[in-house]
Amino acid sequence: MGRGKMKKKPTGRRQFSMPEELVSGVSMRPRTFKQREEAKEEEKLQSEEESDEEPETRRKGIQGIIEIENPNIIVKPKSLKAKDVDVEKTTELSRREREEIEKKKAHERHMRLQEQGKTEQARKDLERLAIIRQQRAAAAQKREAEKAARELKKAEIDK
Repeated sequence: MGRGKMKKKPTGRRQFSMPEELVSGVSMRPRTFKQREEAKEEEKLQSEEESDEEPETRRKGIQGIIEIENPNIIVKPKSLKAKDVDVEKTTELSRREREEIEKKKAHERHMRLQEQGKTEQARKDLERLAIIRQQRAAAAQKREAEKAARELKKAEIDK
């Protein structure tokens, strides 16, 4: 083997097809690639005829040997056609979605009871409100009394 950096040129003789030969389909050049393709197609046809079963999807490695039922490896179709959609089928909600719905319902129920005054917090709020109303009414009466007293004083001074 030589130690030179230059690669040697191929020694075989190259054969080129003429454009007329290409058009007519007759060429001096051997068609090995086409022959391989035709052989593969024939093998496919023969294998399909032999096995009338539905072909399974090819799996990598040992996935085809070992069947695993892992709920986390659910492969969902990316797009569904309108004719394939099942309207009657109900989808199961995830745990987070269920908890979120339950939380909203509980909040709505609590607010309804709050409006009706049935919760402890609502009772305390109503008691505070009643006390505040009484204080405001007393303050309003006091102001009215003071106003009436001022008017009486003005009336006496004017006389």
